[in-house]
Amino acid sequence: MSLRSESRFDSEPKEKDFSAEDVKLEVADDRVSTAEPNDSWFLEERKLVRKLDGRILPIACLLYLFAYLDRSNLGNARNQGLPADVLHGDPTGVLFDWVNSAFFFSYILCQVPATVMSKLVAPRIWLAGAAIGWGICSTLMSTTFNFGGMLVTRIFLGVFEAGFGPAIPLYFSLFYTKQEMGLRMAYWFGFAAVAGAFGGIIAFGIQHAQVDIEQWRLLFIVEGSPAVMLGVVSYFLLPDRPESTGFFNEREREIVLGRMNRATSGDVGATVNKAHIRMALKDWRIYTGGIIYFGLNAALASTSAFLPTILQDTLGYSAANSQLMTVPPYAVAAVVLTMFSWFSDRYQTRGIPIAIASSIGAIGYLLNLVSTNGHVRYFGVFCITSGTYTGIGIIIAWFAHNLGSETKKATGIPMFMAIGQCGSVTGSHIFPKTDQPRYIKGFAIVCALEFFAALCALILSVSYRWDNSRRDKLHGVPKADSRVDVSEHADKAPNFRYVH
Repeated sequence: MSLRSESRFDSEPKEKDFSAEDVKLEVADDRVSTAEPNDSWFLEERKLVRKLDGRILPIACLLYLFAYLDRSNLGNARNQGLPADVLHGDPTGVLFDWVNSAFFFSYILCQVPATVMSKLVAPRIWLAGAAIGWGICSTLMSTTFNFGGMLVTRIFLGVFEAGFGPAIPLYFSLFYTKQEMGLRMAYWFGFAAVAGAFGGIIAFGIQHAQVDIEQWRLLFIVEGSPAVMLGVVSYFLLPDRPESTGFFNEREREIVLGRMNRATSGDVGATVNKAHIRMALKDWRIYTGGIIYFGLNAALASTSAFLPTILQDTLGYSAANSQLMTVPPYAVAAVVLTMFSWFSDRYQTRGIPIAIASSIGAIGYLLNLVSTNGHVRYFGVFCITSGTYTGIGIIIAWFAHNLGSETKKATGIPMFMAIGQCGSVTGSHIFPKTDQPRYIKGFAIVCALEFFAALCALILSVSYRWDNSRRDKLHGVPKADSRVDVSEHADKAPNFRYVH
């Protein structure tokens, strides 16, 4: 299928064949974009948001829970004998590092084309297919018997997850406003922290299971197969685009389309604007966001892959207890992420919370770098997980609004994520077993990257504030939540204002 600028694809799969004419709610309709909300409207809108939360959030969060379990369970499998069984013992840890990073190579390469293509397919079909694909790959990891087999399954795991992670912020932006995105993205990404805690509990249980197969194989089966089932559930329960899904009645459709056009304007149907793809490729702010995401993901990848090993080597826990001791830091991280994201939504600021969170993560690495006290280093682990997960959750919400049009979001979000995932590759190679028990090189590198991410977040925030102020002087202060035509200039439209 070709990508035609500003075209409508009639072949888009739909739950119910609604057209914009059928519902009389074209995006250009002034009733959608300029109607003055009244008390009744607000009550109906709150009820609609609860309905959206009840349908979208549970499925999206559970999908991410198992997506993150499937990409990060190598750290637990390493402590359950995987290197001895399929990596010939791997005395230097190099083979494990390459198995871990193989996921990120395919994930990086596929993010941008996958997310742009996702606009041409009904969301429920796209997301369901991605979940089924990565669930099968994760389960098949239990059947591998050498380095090559493990490498191939990890590569295809990255291919399918590339169609899920960057597509979710774009999908959420169809239903939630910029005042709601931060907290919803926190709920969603918070399940990465929940996955860290949940994965530790599962690994601890499997470590004590009396089974006839290797424990790490059972781990991949237990954590991979639920994603397949969730993919099937997603196909039947997730709503498609607001103008085409049968999830809404006519009044709800009117409200949700009005929400899509607050401070921006939404697309209608499966469209791709090639000019906006070019704009994204030339936007320096996306690359700056990628630098921030790079530092945060270097921390995230190293934490998820090596935390059990670090706890075992540096704090002296047994293999089983090191799995269990990963749970509290991840649980605290989920709480901190939610609190920061509420603040970010409440005051419509993203850069400052990201800078603070990144600095907290950097301080955690600094504590592990300079101290040999076990209690201090374990406290540092809490700082690492809380700061890193919080920064990532908020920056995803930041770019879910600030790129203006759907096509620029579909290009820009996976762009900065792909740059950031290069940090995941870095994080996969800086904690070799030869550096145990201090891991000085790994802690020092990620500490510096997190501090640099904090600096870049402040620069980006100042840039957005300056641009908003300049547009206010040139074009006047736009009416709050009024419709802005972004069809030609995306976020460069005169009345578009950034979240800073």
